[in-house]
Amino acid sequence: MAYFDAASAVPLHPVARQALLASLDEGWADPARLYREGRKARILLDAAREAAAEAVGCRADELSFTSSGTRAVHAGIAGALAGRQRVGRHLIVSAVEHSSVLHSAEAHETAGGTVTQIAVDRQGMVAAASYVDALRPDTALACLQSANHEVGTEQPVAEVAAVCREAGVPLLVDAAQSLAWGTVEGDWSLLAASAHKWGGPSGVGLLVVRKGVRFAAQGPVDERESGRAPGFENLPGIVAAAASLRAVRAEAEQEAVRLRELTERIRVRVAKLVPDVEVVGDPVRRLPGIVTFSCLYVDGETLLHELDREGFSVSSGSSCTSSTLTPSHVLKAMGVLSEGNVRVSLPLGTPEEDVERFLAVLPGAVAGVREKLGAPVPVTVRQEDALVVDALGKLCPLPVIELAKVIGDVPVGGTVRVLADDEAARLDIPAWCAMRGQEYVGEEPAEKGTAYLIRRVS
Repeated sequence: MAYFDAASAVPLHPVARQALLASLDEGWADPARLYREGRKARILLDAAREAAAEAVGCRADELSFTSSGTRAVHAGIAGALAGRQRVGRHLIVSAVEHSSVLHSAEAHETAGGTVTQIAVDRQGMVAAASYVDALRPDTALACLQSANHEVGTEQPVAEVAAVCREAGVPLLVDAAQSLAWGTVEGDWSLLAASAHKWGGPSGVGLLVVRKGVRFAAQGPVDERESGRAPGFENLPGIVAAAASLRAVRAEAEQEAVRLRELTERIRVRVAKLVPDVEVVGDPVRRLPGIVTFSCLYVDGETLLHELDREGFSVSSGSSCTSSTLTPSHVLKAMGVLSEGNVRVSLPLGTPEEDVERFLAVLPGAVAGVREKLGAPVPVTVRQEDALVVDALGKLCPLPVIELAKVIGDVPVGGTVRVLADDEAARLDIPAWCAMRGQEYVGEEPAEKGTAYLIRRVS
């Protein structure tokens, strides 16, 4: 089985396993105690903190260990907002942040705060100028991921951090996807990450709060982890997390070159091997191991099952996956095709042979899904000078399939009006038009659902 979902979680690194087992014997005591066993535990905890801080590029006393990356994000945002509440309650986030950031933003807005969401371009990247425009006198905090978890696009963190620093606003960086590859550049103020993304054990995150940043930890506070992560430390997990971060960093430079070549191979050959496919994300400024593409006329969940049967574990941001009934917020913000979406994220050490076998299997899997899915005969009627396709009640990718089947039935300059009530159609129909060289005129209200107007230009 080839595991191609490293952006979700990475198998436990051998160094992490060794450190975990060793610290189970040596690090079971309370590191806050002064007796021998407690002192041993404290030595392990301090060493792990020093190692993690060195990898992050911060002071050891700025770094706290948490129970997860999500917990680090939630604690970081809440604490920074509370620490600067006298300034105001305005929060800035990008539209493609991890759900942990967006959920924090929703909670802040529900509690009476205000949120500005920064748009991204079609490659999934923000512009530093957008943060300049969004900053206000009452802005308490800005957030920006270092690299996107779904499409791999790296963000201009250093430029945005400079903008925020000049305005006196702290910037929180979600570095979960990138920390294994190197330090986050720029004068950021807070940083969150998660150990299971780099080969450490699950249940360990880290939160960095730079000296001088106003921060007020929320909820009950105790003496552990600077009051930012109350409760008994998961010392074996922390030791294993720090050891594995140091280990993957030692391999990162050389492995990044190799994985970039493999993902570029996938980007180029998928577009040649599979008809009607859109490769998404920035082609250059991207993480080494992630490549994402979307296939027209394909049910994403069915394609993932087919690839699983062929021995490949991949993930999807498609609106048709079992985990969600709406399109991925990342793909939606980028304005790219969401149907039939596949994310390939290669872990360290991925054999070249596995990638070649994936490329050999993929065209047949996509073709098989398209054949199995079929497409019901589209229900069409003439309505003055427009052909109307009734796709009400049909989920992705059927509305687009039905559009594709009838576009040739209208003369050049003629229009097709697609009636659909699936939210994904709002994203996928314009994306189809861009891919097929047709003109997307826009949408208009209908008695049921929404009417999407397409003009045939070729």
